[in-house]
Amino acid sequence: MMEIKLVVNKKPYTLNVEPSERLLDVLRTRLGLMGTKEGCGEGECGACTVIMDGITVNSCLVLAPQADGREITTIEGVGNRRSPHPVQKAFVEVGAVQCGFCTPGMVLSAKNLLDKKLRPSDDEIGVAMSGNLCRCTGYDKILRAVKLAAEEGKG
Repeated sequence: MMEIKLVVNKKPYTLNVEPSERLLDVLRTRLGLMGTKEGCGEGECGACTVIMDGITVNSCLVLAPQADGREITTIEGVGNRRSPHPVQKAFVEVGAVQCGFCTPGMVLSAKNLLDKKLRPSDDEIGVAMSGNLCRCTGYDKILRAVKLAAEEGKG
């Protein structure tokens, strides 16, 4: 076991973890943050996407010790039912949410893009979202949701 310190959704934690334990498992089983999903477990689907120090990462590929000293944002740190983030609102408005399994990763990828670029091009949106797979919606509505969130963020 080894001790790590990290900040998750602006709350500090000190945890004892196994060297081979994944960040995904720490978030879900230790911290109870169930919005981060395990899809493929191989870094291909994006269901486990979180923002670590301002960069989107697949938490299934990050070992917990690699998160030591880092700041992590999960979907639980983005918005809530009473006060959804503009990206969450846009996803609902355009119908980019179907089963919801991929949605947390999609929202975090879109949020991270819009935090850095207020007016992303279609190509920039495509690149930012490319690590996230959706089997329900197709990608047109997701692209529209990111554009809508960008437009509403300007106002």
